[in-house]
Amino acid sequence: MINNFLIISCTGNNNSIGLKSNNKFFTEKLQNNIKSNNLLVNNIIGFIKKHKVKLSSKYSIIVNMGPGSYSSIRISLSVAKGIQIVHGSNLYGYKNNQLPELKLENIEILIKNKQLKNKMINPIYQ
Repeated sequence: MINNFLIISCTGNNNSIGLKSNNKFFTEKLQNNIKSNNLLVNNIIGFIKKHKVKLSSKYSIIVNMGPGSYSSIRISLSVAKGIQIVHGSNLYGYKNNQLPELKLENIEILIKNKQLKNKMINPIYQ
């Protein structure tokens, strides 16, 4: 069961990140033209520091697989994979149409209905 997670939704439109930690959920909108890993990583680091969270293997990483901008999706996937490698987190993916709005209730429905993809992430580009 996924309890605590970092969610990365960067497809080129309405880019955001979210964090569930100890039954609290936080979100932050990002600029839409994320064109580098460093920019996304800096946003994530600032976001988790702001909410006094330390990522570990107890946190799952959930990433939007698209459809969307090639650059944005590749960047978010590579950052998510890096976090997975460093912290030993589980990595999951979802499609854009499965999560119309980045709200905790919607994410919990994906988790409960086992709609998140594990093991293999196949990005969908526009």
